[in-house]
Amino acid sequence: MPALLMAVLFFYPLVEVFKFSVLDPSLGLQNYRHVFSSGAVRQVALTTIRICSATTVITLILGYAFAYVLTHTSIVKRNILFVCVLIPMWISVLVRAFAWVMLLRREGIVNSLLMSSGIVSSPLPLVWNEFGVIISMTHYMLPYAVLPLYTAMHNVDQRLVAAARGMGASRGQAFLKVFLPLTMPGIVGAGLLVFIFSLGFYVTPVIVGGGRVLMVAEYTSVQILEVLQWGIGTTLAAMLILVICALLGVIGKVSNIRELLGVRDAT
Repeated sequence: MPALLMAVLFFYPLVEVFKFSVLDPSLGLQNYRHVFSSGAVRQVALTTIRICSATTVITLILGYAFAYVLTHTSIVKRNILFVCVLIPMWISVLVRAFAWVMLLRREGIVNSLLMSSGIVSSPLPLVWNEFGVIISMTHYMLPYAVLPLYTAMHNVDQRLVAAARGMGASRGQAFLKVFLPLTMPGIVGAGLLVFIFSLGFYVTPVIVGGGRVLMVAEYTSVQILEVLQWGIGTTLAAMLILVICALLGVIGKVSNIRELLGVRDAT
């Protein structure tokens, strides 16, 4: 029964997406040729890759630092910090997007603080552009990096770091030569996970980008709902699905997905 439910609710719609991509407006691969040759699609793809890459890098840096603190702090502080990480996940993405607009707009808190402190003399363009979208997406994706990175760090045998220190390595050398390499599968897995989730962002670029930042998900929506080019829209969706499947395959090669997400088998 679960397999049948999965087939009806998940796989059947995917089959329909791929079917429309080769049947609308006529049988063939003309939609895929159009996507690969279109300058507009190429520009949207480059914008998406650029934003997703920047979001992934910033999220990994912040997430790694936060996970490192989680790993090396007391249980009480760790529980408090975990709550701080999880609370944003319980807030609607729509609410968070509008909150960032209010914070980053010209009359927002961030610009007001920068101007009152004398750092800048006029408001900075922090919203309605890629910068604002990246900031908002990073905030949304941070828990998805912290949790896998914490799992990877928690599984590191701290005796190895202590042994390196005992052999004369400094704290920095022990971190760079022992701890960091041991957490590298978690870094790669978390990075790919964040990048995959970032590819499908729709609400955040629409609201924080103010219609000036067009990513693949919004462009697909425009093709289907406004331009009524179902063939092009479903082709973009199909290609996005294929890219995500390929990235998931890479995650499976570099790390155990269940361990990456902190799932342990019952014994």
